Amino acid sequence: MMASSEQNSDSESDANMTADQQERIAYIEQQIAPLASGADEGGQHGQRRPLAEVMVAAGVPGIGVAVIDGGRVAWARGYGVALADEPTPITAETLFQCASISKPVAAVMALRLVEAGALTLDGDVNERLTSWRIPAIPYWGDQGRAEWRPRITLRQLISHTAGLTVHGFPGYPVGASLPTLPQILDGAPPANTPPIRVDALPGAQMRYSGGGYTVLTQLLEDVTGKPFAELARELVLGPLGMASGGFEQPLPPERVALAARAHHAAAQPVPGGWHVYPELAPAGLWATPTDLARFALGLQAALAGTPGAILSQATMRDMMAPQAPEEGVDAVGLGVFLLGAGETARFGHTGGNEGFNCELTAYQRRGQGAVVMTNGDGGWLALKAILNTIAEAYEWPDYTPFRMSRAWGAGADAATLATYVGQYADDAGRRCAITQEVDGLRLAFGDQPPLPLEPDDDGAYAVEALKATVTFAATNGDQPTTLTLRQNRRAITLRKRG
Repeated sequence: MMASSEQNSDSESDANMTADQQERIAYIEQQIAPLASGADEGGQHGQRRPLAEVMVAAGVPGIGVAVIDGGRVAWARGYGVALADEPTPITAETLFQCASISKPVAAVMALRLVEAGALTLDGDVNERLTSWRIPAIPYWGDQGRAEWRPRITLRQLISHTAGLTVHGFPGYPVGASLPTLPQILDGAPPANTPPIRVDALPGAQMRYSGGGYTVLTQLLEDVTGKPFAELARELVLGPLGMASGGFEQPLPPERVALAARAHHAAAQPVPGGWHVYPELAPAGLWATPTDLARFALGLQAALAGTPGAILSQATMRDMMAPQAPEEGVDAVGLGVFLLGAGETARFGHTGGNEGFNCELTAYQRRGQGAVVMTNGDGGWLALKAILNTIAEAYEWPDYTPFRMSRAWGAGADAATLATYVGQYADDAGRRCAITQEVDGLRLAFGDQPPLPLEPDDDGAYAVEALKATVTFAATNGDQPTTLTLRQNRRAITLRKRG
C-alpha cells in the first residue's frame, strides 16, 4: 500500500509546488536507481523500479522521506504502512526510531554545554562524572602500581576515539525490565550488554562505540542535574523545532499512535511493536524525517555563521573537522561522519535499531540533503537506493552513489541477505548476532566486537581474520533458521531467535 503524502508546515504543499519540483518527486517515486556494481549494470539489479516495488523486494512496509533543497525542507512524504497488513499509512508525521542518528543530536547537546562553559572538550570527563566513573585498568607492569586510570575527554567520547567497548545495543522487548544507566555502564543485570570499559589506547584511533555515547548520557545528566530527555528538548529539539521527536524511552502513550512499528526481514512485525532503548544518547531518539531535516538545517546555518544558530561558527568548524582520519575509514568529526571535501563536503550518520533503518546526509554549505527512515531490517539497502535517486533528481555535486560491493554478493539478492540479520543462539548459551553495516554483513559472536563476513563462491561467508566460515540454512520454509560456524575443523550450529 502506498500512502498519500502529508506536507509539514515548513515544506510546500502539493498545490504550491512548481512543476519542476513535482517532476523530481515523480522521478524519485518511479525511477529508483539500482544498487548494482559496475560489473552488473546489465543484470537483474541494473533495472530501475518504482519505489513500491523496491519496498516489497526489501521486505519494508513503510518509508519516510524528507528532502532539503534551497536551504529548507522542500518536501516530506510517507510511503507504505506503519504495520504490515494493516491500513494505517506512513505519513510525513509518522515517528521512527532514529537509532544511531541519536548520536549527532547528543553531540550537539554536549557542544552547547561546552559553549556555555559547563563542560570542556579536552578535559578529563572523570572529573565531572559523579554517579559513575570510567573504571581504572589493572596494571600488570613491574613498577608496583595496581592500576592504570585512563584519561578520557569529551572530544574522544563523541568522535569514537576513547578506546571504549560496546559497539551497539539490541534494545529490550516492550514490557521487559529496563536497566538503569549505571547498570548499563557496568553490564549488570538486567542489562543485556557487556560492561563499557576502556580496552584500547584512548585517542590513538577511531573505533565506533555506542558505549562511549552511553558514558556521554551519564556525563550530561551529572553535569546539569537534569534527565537526558528533558535536556535534549531544552538544548536541541526545542530550539530547532523538532517538536515531534523526543528521547523518552519507553515511548509515551500519547505518541504510540504516531509511531511506525518495527519489522524483521520479510516484513515480519517485531513483537510488541519495537524494542525499547534506555541507552538514550547512542540510540534512544524518536523523530520524523522532517525533524532530522531541521536538525541538518540547523547545522548548516551554524556553519554559515547565521546569527542565533544552534552553535557558533567556530564550534561548527571543529565539529566538521576530521578527528581521526584513517585509511579505509570514513572521516569522523564530532558526532558526525564526513564525506567529500571543499564546497561539496557532506556530513551525516546512519542508524539501525531492531526493525528500523535510517540515514541522514547533507551538504555542509549547499543547503541540500535528505533523510530516509524505514521500519524494516531490510530497509538499509532500500534507503541507499532512494538516496542515490534523490541525488540524481536534485543533481547533487560530487555525490558518489552507493553500489553493492562484493560483500553483498555470494549469489544472494538484497532481500535474501536481509533475512540473515538477527540473533542466533543454541541450548548451551552460545549466541551471536548478524547485522548489516555499510560494507556488508557483520558477525558479533558473544560479547566480541563485530567482524566482517566476506562471501565466497560456494555461498558461504568467511571470517578471514579467524580462518572461520559461516553458512545459513533453512530447516522449514524459505527463511534462514540456522547459522553454522566452522573453525578448526569443528562446527557449531545456532538457531535464529529473532
